[in-house]
Amino acid sequence: MKVDDKLIKKYSKTGPRYTSYPPATFFDTNFTNDDFKEKIIQSNNENPQNISVYIHIPFCPQICHFCGCTTESGFTKPFLERYVDAVIKEIDYVGKLINKNRKLTQVHWGGGTPNAISLKYIEKITNKLYEEFDFSDNYEMAIECNPAHLEFKHIELLKKFGFNRISLGIQDFRNDVLDAINRKPSKHPIDDIIKKIKDEGFTGTNIDLVYGLPLQTVESFKNTVKRAIELDTERIVTFSYAHVPSILPRQKILEQIGFPSSKEKATMYENSYDLFMKAGYVSIGMDHFSKPGDEFEIALNNKQLHRNFQGYCTRETTGQVYAFGASSISQLDSAYIQNIKNAAQYINSIEKNNLAVLRGYAVNNEQKIVRDTINSIMCNYYLDLSEIAAKNNCSKNKVIEAIDFNPSKFEDFICDNLIKIEDSKLIVFEKGRLFTRNIAMRFDPLINQKAGTYSNTI
Repeated sequence: MKVDDKLIKKYSKTGPRYTSYPPATFFDTNFTNDDFKEKIIQSNNENPQNISVYIHIPFCPQICHFCGCTTESGFTKPFLERYVDAVIKEIDYVGKLINKNRKLTQVHWGGGTPNAISLKYIEKITNKLYEEFDFSDNYEMAIECNPAHLEFKHIELLKKFGFNRISLGIQDFRNDVLDAINRKPSKHPIDDIIKKIKDEGFTGTNIDLVYGLPLQTVESFKNTVKRAIELDTERIVTFSYAHVPSILPRQKILEQIGFPSSKEKATMYENSYDLFMKAGYVSIGMDHFSKPGDEFEIALNNKQLHRNFQGYCTRETTGQVYAFGASSISQLDSAYIQNIKNAAQYINSIEKNNLAVLRGYAVNNEQKIVRDTINSIMCNYYLDLSEIAAKNNCSKNKVIEAIDFNPSKFEDFICDNLIKIEDSKLIVFEKGRLFTRNIAMRFDPLINQKAGTYSNTI
């Protein structure tokens, strides 16, 4: 796949990543604990009926300069124990508000560095989930692991606790790139770690890579992708580095080294795409690649791929997301709710009030239509206005009104041969996938409000 340099210059602008709609920049601090409780109860009668759980561990032995996650270092064992107890108390409180007939289909642990804490704490929280929720027979329980802190014994214990997927945050195989972003390399050979994961019977392994980091070149990232393909994992993700130092001051230090240009980043994307296709992987969404037969490929073929703050997922395993821990974001059908970001303040709030809401957003019916529209573009490279209308139990004219749909708004994308529109359907061509954020922005009635700071789309 080759993208014209003129198109990269034309469409390289700032915009939302659309992990939610409206984006998190619109969340309101007037949203309260009582509002959250009301929305949890309301969610029992909304779709999807499945339950997804997110656990946030906001601790890292050292902080990577590039990282956009909410994380802290320098934690003590007593403080960590208080944090784990607070998460368990929050699960206990929220769990009792959720209908017990609903099935839990997905658990995701993120951070921070979840595997940097003692696995006895991971077991303790996991046991609370088993106690509180009814797990589906085909549940997925995944954990993000930094290989710098991953021991073979940890893999054995995670399997024993019921985990069935591990995501390895490799970012790059070059040690000088890792040094530049203040990240340690893998403690053990990556090949041995992945073999151990497979030998223990995990159903899947993800590798996370990031392109656009300091010291990376087009050729070096090409070699990184080749190395990742050799590891033969079920999924590989190539995230585009988002540079937003006004929000994340720690990123400023990277400016002293410098970054690849937008053109170089686009070439990294193109080369990665071509290498994955040649190796037999399937392109999933903007940045994921899976092996043929993977549930992501099946969902994409059925236009049932979905996306939330934790990444791409399938309609089958995705539920409304109930998130626990500092800074975590719950994604219910009618609301988004983010917890207090500071771990100490989160603990104090949970100990006193059972909940720790920092901010939230109540989603109205028109915004749900926009959300489904953008998700369809971002996940399935496709939009059918009739399907959006059926899902939202409204007329096609209502959908057209909500997203202000007019083919003339997309003339530039059509002329550049990135999309086609016919019979109330929009299809994104292969070379248009790099610009899916730009395409999605045309459906966003809030885009001109410019709330917050966004990263470059390319």
